[in-house]
Amino acid sequence: MGLSTHVLDTAHGRPGAGMAFTLFRVGADGARAVIKTGRTDADGRAPGGLLAQDELRTGAYQLVFQVAQYFRAQGVTLPEPPFLDEVTLSFGIADLAAHYHVPLLVSPFGYTTYRGS
Repeated sequence: MGLSTHVLDTAHGRPGAGMAFTLFRVGADGARAVIKTGRTDADGRAPGGLLAQDELRTGAYQLVFQVAQYFRAQGVTLPEPPFLDEVTLSFGIADLAAHYHVPLLVSPFGYTTYRGS
């Protein structure tokens, strides 16, 4: 299955539909290379997943979500600057045969993530 994500808007109790994201591969020198950009679908998922199993490479990755932009589009009034503007999830892929699911549960003032199934 590769690499996937799912955003849940915990402030409203629904999927984080339409949230912009960027997936980066991070080199040993810290340089980031964009792999994929997009927006989550109506269920809060990256359409088609982030990476297919044959596209996975071992190493470091970052998944950056535009949370302030999303909450403003939902009509939420945020302070300026917002407490959370972007949420960056840094994670590693070690097992190319495994599925990696990286969910984001988010509100304007907090978030959590974990390695899902």
